[in-house]
Amino acid sequence: MTRGRTDGGHKKRLVTSLVILVICVCFLYVYSRNRGSSALEYGSKSLRKLGSSYWGDDEGTDIGGKQYESSNKFGEGGENDAILKSIPVCDDHHSELIPCLDRHFIYKTKLKLDLSLMEHYERHCPPPERRYNCLIPPPAGYKVPIKWPKSRDEVWKANIPHTHLATEKSDQNWMVVKGEKIAFPGGGTHFHYGADKYIASIANMLNFPNNNLNNGGRIRTVLDVGCGVASFGAYLLSSDIIAMSLAPNDVHQNQIQFALERGIPAYLGVLGTKRLPYPSRSFELAHCSRCRIDWLQRNGILLLELDRLLRPGGYFAYSSPEAYAQDEEDLRIWREMSTLVERMCWKIAAKKNQTVIWVKPLTNDCYMKRDSGTQPPLCRSDDDPDAVWGTPMEACITPYSDQNHQTRGSGLAPWPARLTAPPPRLADFGYTSDMFERDTEVWQQRVDNYWNILGAKINPDTLRNLMDMKASMGSFAAALKDKNVWVMNVVAEDGPNTLKIIYDRGLIGTIHNWCEAFSTYPRTYDLLHAWTVFSDIERNGCSAEDLLIEMDRILRPTGFVIIRDKRAVVEFIKKHLTALHWEAVGTADSEEDPDQDEDNTVLIIQKKMWRTSHSLRESL
Repeated sequence: MTRGRTDGGHKKRLVTSLVILVICVCFLYVYSRNRGSSALEYGSKSLRKLGSSYWGDDEGTDIGGKQYESSNKFGEGGENDAILKSIPVCDDHHSELIPCLDRHFIYKTKLKLDLSLMEHYERHCPPPERRYNCLIPPPAGYKVPIKWPKSRDEVWKANIPHTHLATEKSDQNWMVVKGEKIAFPGGGTHFHYGADKYIASIANMLNFPNNNLNNGGRIRTVLDVGCGVASFGAYLLSSDIIAMSLAPNDVHQNQIQFALERGIPAYLGVLGTKRLPYPSRSFELAHCSRCRIDWLQRNGILLLELDRLLRPGGYFAYSSPEAYAQDEEDLRIWREMSTLVERMCWKIAAKKNQTVIWVKPLTNDCYMKRDSGTQPPLCRSDDDPDAVWGTPMEACITPYSDQNHQTRGSGLAPWPARLTAPPPRLADFGYTSDMFERDTEVWQQRVDNYWNILGAKINPDTLRNLMDMKASMGSFAAALKDKNVWVMNVVAEDGPNTLKIIYDRGLIGTIHNWCEAFSTYPRTYDLLHAWTVFSDIERNGCSAEDLLIEMDRILRPTGFVIIRDKRAVVEFIKKHLTALHWEAVGTADSEEDPDQDEDNTVLIIQKKMWRTSHSLRESL
C-alpha cells in the first residue's frame, strides 16, 4: 500500500511537471512571436490592438486589455498618457525595407503597371492597414559607418552585404571587395580611369577656367541620372558642386544605398511617368553617363523633364554610344535625338569623343521663332512647372517667366554668395529680402544652440548625412555651411513650394508627404531635424507612431533626432523613447529663443545601437 501511494504521488508530480513545461514552452513561443524578429501585424493600429503587451502607464504597469482608439491629438489623454514599453522587430529579411518602393508589395497586390514606362520603380505606398509597424533591424555584423571623407573611398561590407556589383562591374572600377570593406576606386561605366579625370574633361570641353567644372561658382547644383554608386557626385564635392545622384531601386538595387553609406547626396527615383520631385529651374547641369534611358520615347517626354529642371543656359552632358558609334542603330538614335533637341532649342556646346554637351537657351526667343505646330509644343499657360508630387510628366517645353526672359538667366549670384543672397523667386511667395535675412539669422542661432546641447556627444566627423524634415527656406542647412555635412532639405507637398528657394540658394532637397515613407534605404541619415513636423501630421490626421517608426527606419544607429515642436508633442515622443531604443540627450525651453513660439520646446535624442538575437548569432 505504501509503495502504491508513493508511485501514485510520483506520477502526479510527473504529470504536473509536464503540464508546467508545456505551459512554459507555449509562453516562450508566444513571447518570442511578440518580441522576436517577426512583424506581428500590419498597420498603425496594431500597437493599440496589442494592448497590455506593449503599453504601460506612467509607472510602467500594464493597462490590461484596453484597445486604444486613434486620437492624433497630442495631450488629450488615452494612448498619449501611456508609456509604450516595446515595439515588435521586423523579420531580418526586412533589414533593407523601403515601404513605398517594395517590389514584394507590388507583387502581392498585383498592381497593373507598365514595365516599359518604369512604373514599377515609381512610388507605390501601402495603405495604413498594410504598413509594417515594426522596427527595422540592422544586418548581422553592422558597424558604425566609416567617417567622411574616408567613407568616400570605402565602407564596411557588413553594413551593405551585397557584392554582386563588384563582380558585375569589375571591368569598370565601380567597387572592389577588400576583406571586411568595399572600396570605391572612383570608376564608372564610362569613366573607368576615374571620375575626377572625367569631370575635368567636361570642364575642358566647355573651356571653363582651370578645368574646374564649377566655373567660378556658376555651376553649383547638378542632377546625375542613372548615377550608379554616385562616384561622379562624390568627386564633384571637392569643386564646391553638389549633385543630386538619382537612380531607381532596379537590378542594381543597392547603388543608392552604397552612395548614402559613402556620405554622398543621393535619392531613389526614376524617370518614368511622374515628374521628379524637384521644382523647375533647379539645376545648372544634368548628367547621364550610359544611363540606359530611352530619351526618344513618348515624344521625348524624358528629355523634356530634364528641360523643365534645367536653369536658363543649363547644360546636359551625355556620354553614350549614340554620341560616337557608327553602327546603323546608334546613328539612327543620334539623328533622331539631334533633331528633337534642335526643336527644343538646345544647341551643342561641345562634342568630343564619346561625350556631347547641349546647352539650353537663356531666353524664350527661340521658342517664339519656331514654326506653328512644331513639336514638342510649349506647355499650357495654366501648367504649373513646380507642381511635382505625383504629377504626370508633360511632353511640352516649359517657357521662362517674363522675369527670367528679361534678365537672360536666373539672376543668381555665384556660389557661395548665393547661399545668403536673397534669390529672385522670393517674390513668388510674397517674401521680402528682410524676411529672408531674418530667417537666416534666426536659424543660425538655433543651430548654434543645437550644437551646444549636443556638446561632447559629437566630434567634427560624427555627422555627415543630415535631413531637415521641414526645410522652409533652407536656413537650417545654410547655418551648417562651415561643417563637413550635407543636408537633404524636405518641403511638404501640401504647403508653399519653397524648395525652389532652397535650390536657388545652392542647396538640394525634395518634396515629400510625411504621412508616407521616404524614398531611401534604412540607416541612411546621421541626423533628422523635425521642426513642427508632428504638429503638421496631426492636422493631416496621420499617425504619429508611424512617423516615429519611419524616422527610426532611416536613422543610423547612434544617430540623432532634433524635435522642435509644441510641448505636448515632446511629451508624447518621450513616452516612446524606450520602445524605440532612443534616449534623450538634452532639451531647451522657448525662453532661450525669443523667435520661438512660447509653446514650443526642443528635444534632442540619440538612437542606440541594438541587434536582434539572430543578428548577434550571425555576427559570431
